Amino acid sequence: MFIATPRNGLAPVLSVEGLRVELPGARGPVFPVRDISFSIVAGETLGVVGESGAGKSMTGSAVLGLIDPPGRVTGGLIRLNGDRIDNLSETQMQAIRGRRIGAIFQDPMTALDPLFTVGSQIVETILTHQDLDAKQAHKKAISLLESVGLPSPAQRMEDYPHQLSGGMRQRVVIALALCNDPELVIADEPTTALDVSTQAQIISLLKDLCEERGVAVMLVTHDMGVIAEAADRVAVMYAGRIVEIGSVHEVLRKPRHPYTRGLVNSIPRVSRRKASLFQIEGAMPPLDATPSGCAFHPRCDFAVDACSKDLPPLRAWDGGASACWLPVDESPLDDQSLAPRPADYESRFQIPDAAPLVEVDQVSKHFGSAASWLSRFTARLSSGVNRAVDDVSFHILRGETFALVGESGCGKSTLARMIVGLHPATSGMVRFGGVDVAGMRRQRRFQMVFQDPYASLNPRWRVFDIVAEPVRTHGVDAGAGVARRVHEILEKVGLSARDADKYPHEFSGGQRQRISIARALVSEPELIVCDEPTSALDVSVQAQILNLLKSLQHEFGLTLLFISHDLAVVRHMADRIAIMQGGRIVETGNANDIFTRPAHSYTRALLAAVPDIDVAIARKAPPDHGLKLNRLSG
Repeated sequence: MFIATPRNGLAPVLSVEGLRVELPGARGPVFPVRDISFSIVAGETLGVVGESGAGKSMTGSAVLGLIDPPGRVTGGLIRLNGDRIDNLSETQMQAIRGRRIGAIFQDPMTALDPLFTVGSQIVETILTHQDLDAKQAHKKAISLLESVGLPSPAQRMEDYPHQLSGGMRQRVVIALALCNDPELVIADEPTTALDVSTQAQIISLLKDLCEERGVAVMLVTHDMGVIAEAADRVAVMYAGRIVEIGSVHEVLRKPRHPYTRGLVNSIPRVSRRKASLFQIEGAMPPLDATPSGCAFHPRCDFAVDACSKDLPPLRAWDGGASACWLPVDESPLDDQSLAPRPADYESRFQIPDAAPLVEVDQVSKHFGSAASWLSRFTARLSSGVNRAVDDVSFHILRGETFALVGESGCGKSTLARMIVGLHPATSGMVRFGGVDVAGMRRQRRFQMVFQDPYASLNPRWRVFDIVAEPVRTHGVDAGAGVARRVHEILEKVGLSARDADKYPHEFSGGQRQRISIARALVSEPELIVCDEPTSALDVSVQAQILNLLKSLQHEFGLTLLFISHDLAVVRHMADRIAIMQGGRIVETGNANDIFTRPAHSYTRALLAAVPDIDVAIARKAPPDHGLKLNRLSG
């Protein structure tokens, strides 16, 4: 058995050997984690990366002893500083969780109890595992909140979770994970729900705490940028198995496995822009239909006969290992072979029209706030006006992609909803094709694609009815023409006519977003507003959706308003960009100018916070492999 270990000779804090997890399935047991082995030493961060369904979170849950019955660990050994923990009872594991192993989860709001102050939750955790009195625990809790960078920690002890921002809540969760000086911290997607500047702060905090306290960290994520910034080594998982493991610099600079190479190449870069992103065709196989041999072979452009018959073992190379039948020292997977597929969408479809399609003229949106029983209960009396959007002006040309960029709460989505008439403006005017949007009703000329494709699709409707609704509402077609149009649009977005009879839960996240795009496209709009359309998707699925949007824009002459806090995605998609801060636009310009010559300090701060995989790889290079990169190069 190959045991993937670091090369520094230290005894591992966490050692996993041949771990296997079993879940019941309709046609027999399924295995979301299949015979994986790895270790982590003190002060090291091991990133575990892969698409949804790869087994990343299930591996973390197995280490924590949180596999819900009837699921169970059916094989392998898990050791924490030499002590075996996979065979402990639930009572014994309760003494380890929170004491020797800390956990940081994706959504801090669900990880914290909304009925108790954050201070009381930290104090309770300390008192449960340490021989301290209440006063000592309270003092330690304040010290912890200060160490994770929470402002006014003594005051924040009395706050409830809903009174804190997302980044502040995540800092509280980190303090909870560290409050009993654990040997190991498992961080499961700790930055996914955060905007770029907050994400950068949390990544930096985790790195510093790991180094200062000598904690071993298992960082679970699907974001290669976060891996590049935060991890020392990386394990790439696919269909329950580790397919590649090694140092971040080696794996991301020269990935040996085709799946790893596909993930790395599908990431949009802040430092450069491609006509289209490389995309891995297909999707992760379901647990009850995992292919024989290498599970990735149906999606692999380089598969040979052995790939479909025999399971490739992890084969060691200097500093790591990969599970592929291709020779690691003479792999044909060079950059040229994985260049973007032939498609040139850089030549935008521009309708020769001097007038802009959308004009936003000194628009403001104010929400009143008044004292209520809830605000009295939380001791947060407030009154006055919340200026969500404040005196904003810009225009969008036909056929272009105009991006709104900014942190959570800056007013991006509120502004988008005013543009499509969902929110009335407090002052100012939005004109669409020269007509005031406030006077337009049942307008099919603009549609929206939302962030969460599952929440935006009616789970009780079949796909046919979901996609057909705009056609029927706006009278675009009638009778037999509705079915024809729905089937045509489904084909356009990469689905099939047969999918029309299915329900949303029968599709993956990427497929559900394709359904959302089909629904937006079916009424033949001129403008599609994309509100964080890929932030909930894996990087490989994100590449598919971004390429799809570009190709549809080229084919139909669409105008896109693209809302995102992901500057790498914006770099790939946008022609022009507006940077928002606190309800105002602080900078507008050509996309290339914004990224290469940002004028506003806030724009420069946002760009500096973006995890840039190229810069991170260069920074982690050994001295003899140093590489100079200009982060803002065109």
